[in-house]
Amino acid sequence: MIDLNEICAHVGEAKLRAMVAAFYAEVREDDVIGPLYPQDDWMGAEKRLADFLVYRLGGPQTYLEERGHPRLRMRHMPFSIGLAEMDRWLEIMGRAMRTAAIPDDVAPVLASFFAQVADQMRNRAH
Repeated sequence: MIDLNEICAHVGEAKLRAMVAAFYAEVREDDVIGPLYPQDDWMGAEKRLADFLVYRLGGPQTYLEERGHPRLRMRHMPFSIGLAEMDRWLEIMGRAMRTAAIPDDVAPVLASFFAQVADQMRNRAH
């Protein structure tokens, strides 16, 4: 199985950024999680997620250089994130992985990572 830190080298930064673009294309129209995103900063939000994933998956450290330590839970505390929001985020990201044609040997590794991180972002029981 491929290591999480080797994914960027394995699939390429462009494919990871395409996955994030596919994710945001759908999130903009989503009634559950779309309202949680900064309506005046869609491009910034997309760049931050793409940079974070590229960094976390073994690519360039642009995210760290520009934003410092991720502190994901702290950065997401202002947003009400429960099971419905977590599930919808994972659902849309799953479709984004398919849209970006993330390879079959990588998709389960990414899905597991996304599930773990999404659960950590929850700050509501329901």
